[in-house]
Amino acid sequence: VKLVSSIGIGTVACGVAKAQADVIQISGGDGGTGASPLSSIKHAGCPWELGLTEAHSALLSNNLRDRVTLRVDGGIRTGLDVIMGAAMGAEQFGFGTIAMIAEGCVMARVCHLNTCPVGVTSQKEELRKKFPGTPEHVVNFFEFVAEEIRALLAEMGYSKLEDIIGRADLLKSSESQLARVAKTRGMNLDRFFSGVPNSAEDRSFLKATMEGGVQVPKEEIVHINGFSSDLDREVCSNDDIEKVIKDNSGEVTVSYPIKNTDRSVGAMLAGNIARAHGNSGFKGEISVQFDGSAGQSFGAFTLPGLKLRLVGEGNDYVGKGQHGGEIVVVPSPDAGFVAAGSSIVGNACLYGATGGDFHANGRAGERFGVRNSGAYAVAEGAGDHCCEYMTGGVVVMLGIVGRNVGAGMTGGIGYFYDKEGDFEEKINPEIVKWQRLATSEGEAQLKHIIERHYQLTGSERADEILGNWEEEKKNFWQVYPPSESKTPMIVEAESKGTDMRVSASAPDGEMCFLPVGGQMTPEQTQRCAD
Repeated sequence: VKLVSSIGIGTVACGVAKAQADVIQISGGDGGTGASPLSSIKHAGCPWELGLTEAHSALLSNNLRDRVTLRVDGGIRTGLDVIMGAAMGAEQFGFGTIAMIAEGCVMARVCHLNTCPVGVTSQKEELRKKFPGTPEHVVNFFEFVAEEIRALLAEMGYSKLEDIIGRADLLKSSESQLARVAKTRGMNLDRFFSGVPNSAEDRSFLKATMEGGVQVPKEEIVHINGFSSDLDREVCSNDDIEKVIKDNSGEVTVSYPIKNTDRSVGAMLAGNIARAHGNSGFKGEISVQFDGSAGQSFGAFTLPGLKLRLVGEGNDYVGKGQHGGEIVVVPSPDAGFVAAGSSIVGNACLYGATGGDFHANGRAGERFGVRNSGAYAVAEGAGDHCCEYMTGGVVVMLGIVGRNVGAGMTGGIGYFYDKEGDFEEKINPEIVKWQRLATSEGEAQLKHIIERHYQLTGSERADEILGNWEEEKKNFWQVYPPSESKTPMIVEAESKGTDMRVSASAPDGEMCFLPVGGQMTPEQTQRCAD
């Protein structure tokens, strides 16, 4: 559980420890690679030293410290930082910004603009070629950090880092640093750290206490809570599913009930497919229907050949990391609400998806399609930040969305239904442009995707739009970044033989859509065969 360093963090840390957290990460207000707005960076918590000491003290005082591992991050750059963090109670340390710099980041602060001068955060091949980093650069940096830690420990008279974890008594204020700046002269920092219990003699908190008082290393009992549920294992052990995966052919359809403690359902099944056939080598088809309320990350990492249908509702992160296949979410037949006006999936759906098709007969939460780079998705409305940092794929919204649409969007296309006439004020205009449907290809792509949505979900909203298409199509906006401005969906193509992507269901993530009379190229013919 990640906690922002702030006043009262000790109470929260005790709560999540009692709730069986394995690791508590204390995140300070410093650090960051520059992708966030300045307002977010400047108001993102206290220094990690304050939060870490408060959390460690509270856990130790309440006899909870042996239950969890404390991790700290936020501007940690040197071996000295690690030594001080360990003395304040940390057992693990997160390096972010400095590791990026070690592999070539120059902190240009344009991560969201697709113009990174050293190709770290860019989709442009000419910029990616400028990326100077190698794994050895990062390895060398951490070897230097480790050597600095070793030297400092030796100077202090200790041989292992764990010998100083929680030893705040080894720290004292630096008089020279306090005197360096006029406004800090006379400031007494000792009170910030005086409340840390003295653990010089009792080091038992470094190990986990099992039943009967037996102590074992904490790393041996990570996930001692057990798995969220056995549903994924039950699905994976289905004889028919195992046979289809083993034979790499055939079809199977099964169904299971699901509840909201069943998290990441489908991820283990996708892993079994990938382990046997890679990301796109599966030739069979597995269709699984779930009835009920799914926990977080339903359908994570779905692959081509895997079709998941959820009759009920999903939590956050539905379709996280989806690479292919199909995820369909529809309300229960006896649901007493109008699908188009009710939320059916949570926040951050399709986070980092690279392919596949997603259809939700209902509204989604915030950050829908964040970092989507290839999935084709339809929902009937969403919250704030839709299509944030999107780099590919297509998102179709058949209902109202929140503010900040298209923030950091550098690829892909969004279609937004705007019957209320207020959509333009919700767009983040920093990168993207928007227009009404301007080409026959764009109209055909949108209509085909909505038809498929109706076919898979029975959506009343989709049926209404398709039933009055000539009028309803005038209510749609196209949102696109500069990288898509020359595509046939945005501007009229000179030739009508250009293929159009309308789905990501084929194994290679592409499907042809040819105008009447168009001739397929050999490459398109092969894709259709796939």
